[in-house]
Amino acid sequence: MNETERYTNRNFEDIKHIDENGVEFWYARELQLALNYKEWRKFENVISKAKKSCKNSDVSVFEHFVNVDKTIKMPKGATKNIRDYKLTRYACYLIAQNGDSRKKVIALAQTYFAIQTRKQEISEKEYTLLTEDEKRFYQRNLTRKGNYSLNQAAKNAGVKNFDKFHNAGYKGLYNGETADDIAKRKGLKYREDILDNMGSEELAANLFRITQTESRLKRDKVDTEKTACDTHNKIGKIVRKAIKQAGRNYARRIAYA
Repeated sequence: MNETERYTNRNFEDIKHIDENGVEFWYARELQLALNYKEWRKFENVISKAKKSCKNSDVSVFEHFVNVDKTIKMPKGATKNIRDYKLTRYACYLIAQNGDSRKKVIALAQTYFAIQTRKQEISEKEYTLLTEDEKRFYQRNLTRKGNYSLNQAAKNAGVKNFDKFHNAGYKGLYNGETADDIAKRKGLKYREDILDNMGSEELAANLFRITQTESRLKRDKVDTEKTACDTHNKIGKIVRKAIKQAGRNYARRIAYA
Protein backbone atom coordinates (compact mmCIF):
# COMPACT_ATOMS: atom_id res chain seq x y z
CA MET A 1 0.00 0.00 0.00
CA ASN A 2 1.38 3.40 -0.96
CA GLU A 3 1.49 6.52 1.21
CA THR A 4 -1.70 7.96 -0.29
CA GLU A 5 -3.70 4.81 0.48
CA ARG A 6 -2.41 4.69 4.05
CA TYR A 7 -3.34 8.34 4.54
CA THR A 8 -6.83 7.79 3.20
CA ASN A 9 -7.51 4.79 5.42
CA ARG A 10 -6.05 6.43 8.50
CA ASN A 11 -8.09 9.62 8.11
CA PHE A 12 -11.46 8.29 7.10
CA GLU A 13 -11.61 4.77 8.47
CA ASP A 14 -10.33 5.67 11.93
CA ILE A 15 -13.04 8.28 12.52
CA LYS A 16 -15.89 6.10 11.29
CA HIS A 17 -18.49 5.06 13.88
CA ILE A 18 -20.92 2.14 13.92
CA ASP A 19 -24.30 2.53 15.61
CA GLU A 20 -26.25 -0.16 17.47
CA ASN A 21 -27.82 -1.32 14.19
CA GLY A 22 -24.48 -1.80 12.46
CA VAL A 23 -24.90 1.36 10.35
CA GLU A 24 -21.75 3.40 9.79
CA PHE A 25 -21.58 7.17 10.15
CA TRP A 26 -19.13 10.04 10.60
CA TYR A 27 -19.26 13.10 12.87
CA ALA A 28 -18.84 16.38 11.02
CA ARG A 29 -16.52 17.81 13.68
CA GLU A 30 -14.14 14.88 13.24
CA LEU A 31 -14.40 15.00 9.46
CA GLN A 32 -13.56 18.71 9.63
CA LEU A 33 -10.19 17.92 11.19
CA ALA A 34 -9.54 15.01 8.82
CA LEU A 35 -10.09 17.38 5.87
CA ASN A 36 -7.72 19.98 7.35
CA TYR A 37 -10.32 22.66 8.02
CA LYS A 38 -9.20 24.65 11.06
CA GLU A 39 -12.36 26.75 11.45
CA TRP A 40 -15.80 25.22 11.97
CA ARG A 41 -17.37 28.33 10.41
CA LYS A 42 -15.68 27.67 7.06
CA PHE A 43 -16.39 23.95 7.21
CA GLU A 44 -20.07 24.57 7.96
CA ASN A 45 -20.20 26.61 4.74
CA VAL A 46 -19.05 23.48 2.90
CA ILE A 47 -21.72 21.45 4.69
CA SER A 48 -24.36 23.97 3.58
CA LYS A 49 -23.25 23.56 -0.04
CA ALA A 50 -23.33 19.77 0.35
CA LYS A 51 -26.88 19.97 1.74
CA LYS A 52 -27.94 22.03 -1.26
CA SER A 53 -26.43 19.43 -3.61
CA CYS A 54 -28.30 16.73 -1.73
CA LYS A 55 -31.59 18.63 -2.03
CA ASN A 56 -31.03 19.31 -5.74
CA SER A 57 -30.64 15.56 -6.26
CA ASP A 58 -34.09 14.99 -4.71
CA VAL A 59 -32.53 13.13 -1.79
CA SER A 60 -33.69 13.72 1.79
CA VAL A 61 -31.22 16.07 3.50
CA PHE A 62 -32.43 15.09 6.97
CA GLU A 63 -31.62 11.42 6.40
CA HIS A 64 -28.00 12.13 5.50
CA PHE A 65 -27.23 15.19 7.65
CA VAL A 66 -28.58 14.53 11.14
CA ASN A 67 -28.26 17.44 13.58
CA VAL A 68 -26.47 16.51 16.80
CA ASP A 69 -26.15 19.13 19.52
CA LYS A 70 -23.27 18.54 21.92
CA THR A 71 -22.28 20.11 25.22
CA ILE A 72 -18.60 20.74 25.78
CA LYS A 73 -16.79 21.83 28.93
CA MET A 74 -15.37 25.31 29.16
CA PRO A 75 -12.93 26.90 31.64
CA LYS A 76 -14.09 27.43 35.24
CA GLY A 77 -16.74 24.73 34.99
CA ALA A 78 -18.81 26.46 32.32
CA THR A 79 -20.39 24.58 29.41
CA LYS A 80 -21.17 25.46 25.80
CA ASN A 81 -23.57 23.95 23.28
CA ILE A 82 -22.09 23.31 19.84
CA ARG A 83 -23.57 21.97 16.65
CA ASP A 84 -22.45 18.76 15.03
CA TYR A 85 -23.85 16.37 12.43
CA LYS A 86 -24.03 12.62 12.03
CA LEU A 87 -23.16 12.08 8.38
CA THR A 88 -23.83 9.16 6.09
CA ARG A 89 -21.28 8.06 3.50
CA TYR A 90 -23.25 9.95 0.89
CA ALA A 91 -23.18 13.13 2.97
CA CYS A 92 -19.40 12.80 3.38
CA TYR A 93 -19.07 12.34 -0.36
CA LEU A 94 -21.07 15.52 -1.05
CA ILE A 95 -18.95 17.43 1.47
CA ALA A 96 -15.78 16.24 -0.25
CA GLN A 97 -17.22 17.25 -3.62
CA ASN A 98 -17.92 20.76 -2.30
CA GLY A 99 -14.64 21.13 -0.41
CA ASP A 100 -11.56 23.16 -1.26
CA SER A 101 -10.15 21.39 -4.31
CA ARG A 102 -6.73 22.88 -3.60
CA LYS A 103 -6.39 20.59 -0.60
CA LYS A 104 -4.82 17.23 -1.49
CA VAL A 105 -6.83 15.48 1.19
CA ILE A 106 -10.06 16.64 -0.49
CA ALA A 107 -9.13 14.68 -3.61
CA LEU A 108 -8.43 11.64 -1.45
CA ALA A 109 -11.78 12.03 0.27
CA GLN A 110 -13.59 12.33 -3.05
CA THR A 111 -12.10 9.03 -4.23
CA TYR A 112 -12.69 7.25 -0.93
CA PHE A 113 -16.30 8.27 -0.41
CA ALA A 114 -17.15 7.87 -4.09
CA ILE A 115 -16.36 4.17 -3.78
CA GLN A 116 -18.00 3.91 -0.36
CA THR A 117 -21.25 5.30 -1.71
CA ARG A 118 -21.49 2.82 -4.57
CA LYS A 119 -24.35 0.37 -4.45
CA GLN A 120 -23.65 -2.67 -2.29
CA GLU A 121 -23.95 -4.87 -5.33
CA ILE A 122 -22.70 -3.92 -8.76
CA SER A 123 -22.79 -5.88 -11.98
CA GLU A 124 -19.84 -7.98 -13.08
CA LYS A 125 -19.33 -5.66 -16.03
CA GLU A 126 -19.25 -2.59 -13.78
CA TYR A 127 -16.80 -4.30 -11.44
CA THR A 128 -14.37 -5.13 -14.25
CA LEU A 129 -14.26 -1.45 -15.21
CA LEU A 130 -13.06 -0.41 -11.75
CA THR A 131 -9.41 0.36 -11.12
CA GLU A 132 -7.51 -1.86 -8.67
CA ASP A 133 -7.83 0.82 -5.96
CA GLU A 134 -11.57 1.04 -6.57
CA LYS A 135 -11.93 -2.75 -6.46
CA ARG A 136 -9.96 -2.83 -3.22
CA PHE A 137 -12.15 -0.16 -1.60
CA TYR A 138 -15.27 -1.98 -2.79
CA GLN A 139 -14.11 -5.37 -1.52
CA ARG A 140 -12.88 -3.87 1.76
CA ASN A 141 -16.28 -2.37 2.41
CA LEU A 142 -18.01 -5.70 1.75
CA THR A 143 -15.47 -7.51 3.93
CA ARG A 144 -16.03 -5.11 6.81
CA LYS A 145 -19.79 -5.63 6.65
CA GLY A 146 -19.25 -9.38 6.31
CA ASN A 147 -17.10 -9.45 9.44
CA TYR A 148 -19.79 -7.61 11.37
CA SER A 149 -22.38 -10.24 10.39
CA LEU A 150 -19.92 -13.04 11.11
CA ASN A 151 -19.27 -11.66 14.59
CA GLN A 152 -22.99 -11.67 15.31
CA ALA A 153 -23.30 -15.27 14.15
CA ALA A 154 -20.22 -16.26 16.16
CA LYS A 155 -21.60 -14.59 19.28
CA ASN A 156 -24.85 -16.53 18.88
CA ALA A 157 -22.76 -19.69 18.48
CA GLY A 158 -21.16 -19.15 21.87
CA VAL A 159 -17.92 -17.46 20.87
CA LYS A 160 -16.40 -15.23 23.56
CA ASN A 161 -12.75 -15.17 22.49
CA PHE A 162 -13.08 -13.46 19.11
CA ASP A 163 -9.33 -13.22 18.52
CA LYS A 164 -9.13 -17.00 18.79
CA PHE A 165 -12.13 -17.41 16.52
CA HIS A 166 -10.81 -15.11 13.77
CA ASN A 167 -7.32 -16.59 13.97
CA ALA A 168 -8.83 -20.04 13.42
CA GLY A 169 -10.10 -18.81 10.05
CA TYR A 170 -6.84 -17.12 9.15
CA LYS A 171 -4.87 -20.25 10.04
CA GLY A 172 -7.01 -22.30 7.70
CA LEU A 173 -6.72 -19.85 4.82
CA TYR A 174 -3.07 -18.88 5.36
CA ASN A 175 -1.59 -22.28 6.10
CA GLY A 176 -1.22 -21.84 9.86
CA GLU A 177 -0.57 -18.08 9.99
CA THR A 178 -2.37 -15.98 12.59
CA ALA A 179 -3.37 -12.34 12.04
CA ASP A 180 -0.13 -11.26 13.74
CA ASP A 181 1.90 -13.58 11.49
CA ILE A 182 0.25 -12.12 8.38
CA ALA A 183 0.89 -8.58 9.61
CA LYS A 184 4.58 -9.34 10.20
CA ARG A 185 4.91 -10.94 6.76
CA LYS A 186 3.38 -7.84 5.18
CA GLY A 187 5.70 -5.60 7.20
CA LEU A 188 2.88 -3.74 8.93
CA LYS A 189 3.25 -1.50 11.94
CA TYR A 190 1.53 -2.08 15.28
CA ARG A 191 -2.28 -1.84 15.06
CA GLU A 192 -2.35 -1.61 11.25
CA ASP A 193 -5.29 -3.65 9.97
CA ILE A 194 -4.21 -6.49 7.70
CA LEU A 195 -7.46 -6.21 5.74
CA ASP A 196 -6.58 -2.60 4.90
CA ASN A 197 -3.36 -3.90 3.35
CA MET A 198 -4.76 -6.49 0.95
CA GLY A 199 -5.41 -6.30 -2.75
CA SER A 200 -8.88 -6.86 -4.19
CA GLU A 201 -8.34 -10.56 -4.92
CA GLU A 202 -7.05 -11.34 -1.44
CA LEU A 203 -9.97 -9.43 0.07
CA ALA A 204 -12.39 -11.38 -2.11
CA ALA A 205 -10.90 -14.65 -0.83
CA ASN A 206 -11.33 -13.50 2.75
CA LEU A 207 -14.87 -12.34 2.06
CA PHE A 208 -15.70 -15.81 0.74
CA ARG A 209 -14.22 -17.34 3.91
CA ILE A 210 -16.28 -14.97 6.05
CA THR A 211 -19.63 -15.46 4.29
CA GLN A 212 -19.28 -19.25 4.08
CA THR A 213 -18.36 -19.52 7.75
CA GLU A 214 -21.34 -17.41 8.79
CA SER A 215 -23.62 -19.58 6.66
CA ARG A 216 -22.21 -22.81 8.13
CA LEU A 217 -22.51 -21.60 11.73
CA LYS A 218 -26.17 -20.80 11.18
CA ARG A 219 -27.00 -23.86 9.09
CA ASP A 220 -25.34 -26.31 11.49
CA LYS A 221 -26.74 -24.46 14.54
CA VAL A 222 -23.28 -24.36 16.12
CA ASP A 223 -23.53 -23.64 19.85
CA THR A 224 -19.99 -23.96 21.26
CA GLU A 225 -16.89 -21.83 20.82
CA LYS A 226 -14.72 -24.85 19.99
CA THR A 227 -17.04 -26.01 17.22
CA ALA A 228 -17.26 -22.46 15.86
CA CYS A 229 -13.46 -22.18 15.73
CA ASP A 230 -13.14 -25.61 14.12
CA THR A 231 -15.75 -24.63 11.54
CA HIS A 232 -13.96 -21.39 10.72
CA ASN A 233 -10.65 -23.19 10.36
CA LYS A 234 -12.20 -25.84 8.10
CA ILE A 235 -13.80 -23.24 5.82
CA GLY A 236 -10.48 -21.40 5.62
CA LYS A 237 -8.75 -24.57 4.45
CA ILE A 238 -11.45 -25.21 1.88
CA VAL A 239 -11.03 -21.72 0.42
CA ARG A 240 -7.25 -22.13 0.42
CA LYS A 241 -7.54 -25.41 -1.47
CA ALA A 242 -9.85 -23.82 -4.04
CA ILE A 243 -7.35 -20.98 -4.54
CA LYS A 244 -4.46 -23.38 -5.11
CA GLN A 245 -6.57 -25.29 -7.63
CA ALA A 246 -7.20 -22.00 -9.44
CA GLY A 247 -3.52 -21.84 -10.30
CA ARG A 248 -0.13 -20.90 -8.88
CA ASN A 249 -0.10 -17.41 -10.42
CA TYR A 250 -3.43 -16.54 -8.80
CA ALA A 251 -2.19 -17.84 -5.46
CA ARG A 252 0.95 -15.74 -5.69
CA ARG A 253 -1.05 -12.61 -6.45
CA ILE A 254 -2.82 -12.94 -3.12
CA ALA A 255 0.35 -13.97 -1.27
CA TYR A 256 -0.60 -17.53 -0.37
CA ALA A 257 2.17 -19.29 -2.25
